[in-house]
Amino acid sequence: MIVALIFIFGAFIGSFLNVVIFRLHRQESFIKGTSKCLFCGHRLMPIDLMPILSYFYLRGRCRYCRQPFSKQYPLVEFFTALAFVLIYLHIFPDPSNPLFSAKNVLYLMDYWALASALIIVFVYDFKYYLILDAVVWPAIILAIVVNLFLGYSPLHLLYGALVGGGFFGLQFAISRGRWIGGGDIRLGLLMGVILGWPYILTALFIAYILGSLVSVILILYKKKEWHDKIPFGTFLAIATLVTMLYGSALVKWYWSLFIF
Repeated sequence: MIVALIFIFGAFIGSFLNVVIFRLHRQESFIKGTSKCLFCGHRLMPIDLMPILSYFYLRGRCRYCRQPFSKQYPLVEFFTALAFVLIYLHIFPDPSNPLFSAKNVLYLMDYWALASALIIVFVYDFKYYLILDAVVWPAIILAIVVNLFLGYSPLHLLYGALVGGGFFGLQFAISRGRWIGGGDIRLGLLMGVILGWPYILTALFIAYILGSLVSVILILYKKKEWHDKIPFGTFLAIATLVTMLYGSALVKWYWSLFIF
């Protein structure tokens, strides 16, 4: 029951993240104002705003002007809901008997907030090839404050930040900004203060494997050329979330391959 409620809650948060993404791009406040159709400007009613369900009920179109909505709406809502459920199960492996404590609840809230920031980074970089400071810097501050409060080693967070930020900073300096942008450096810092040392290495490894596989597939299907840019922040965001949830298990599995 609680997993279903968390899925619904996550879907509503996903709906809000869609608002944040679209309004950040349009340079509008996502705190003030009512939801409206981006095509006809008609104010949307509650029946239009039910996460996931409204999209299919309305067949993916505005109820007033019949213009098609972006598939981003249900996808972000669904995957945010899924991420929230997976995070809950990561922190409380036995949903029928969760061991609630102030520390675990703070841990849960922190991971939900950071996952939301990573989802915004993923979608925004995928659509607009841009990693926003307005999203990354608040997430960095949140990760540092909460992780220190939860008892994470300051040195591990510092090493993680130095490796994450320094890795991309070095590429930026060598290429004079041709390979990556400044947003990747700040995202590397965020990854470092979320994951710490040594899990930042796991996330970078996952990101580059994913990025390479997807790039090769796109080139083979002639969707991209070798010299084309890819939104690498999307892979960094996925890798960070995967490492948050399964980093320890992945490291143990990897080292087990070399133990005979």
